Amino acid sequence: MVEKDGRAWTPVITRGQIQKRVREIANEISRDFDGKEPVFIGVLNGAVFFLVDLLREVSIPCKIDFLKASSYDSGTTSSGRVRLTKDVDSEIRGRDVIIVEDIVDTGLTLSRIQERLEERRPASLRICALIDKLERRAEIVRIHYSGFQVEKGFLVGYGLDCDEQYRHLPEIYTLD
Repeated sequence: MVEKDGRAWTPVITRGQIQKRVREIANEISRDFDGKEPVFIGVLNGAVFFLVDLLREVSIPCKIDFLKASSYDSGTTSSGRVRLTKDVDSEIRGRDVIIVEDIVDTGLTLSRIQERLEERRPASLRICALIDKLERRAEIVRIHYSGFQVEKGFLVGYGLDCDEQYRHLPEIYTLD
């Protein structure tokens, strides 16, 4: 455990572990979508770091788009309400789509995003999440590509934040 900013930080996933797992996921996606050109949709803001590293490792052509959704007003607990504040710009009808998310916690945000995108009738819709956190799952969501399963804890670093802070950290910590 490390003391910083008057808080206790416990390292959970190292930079090396993240890089290795991102490479493995990219190889799996590249195999699954060989001969295709999927649209990767990053969920802002948290998935940016993961998405960029993932796209550097895939060996297939692809398109990129973003959407923004939130279920956190501020602090460390979900409000339970999902707000979509930026929609995708790409036409995804008939396209293979991969939603890239930093963390699946309650599943509410991702479930709402999935419903919204399925209305547009993509050829396929898969979910890629760096962290599959099991502690507070309220909606069942199928994650096709998962980086790490974490039982519990409030996580920060590598895109994960607390009130828009700590995203820049290269490793993932629990914030006690």
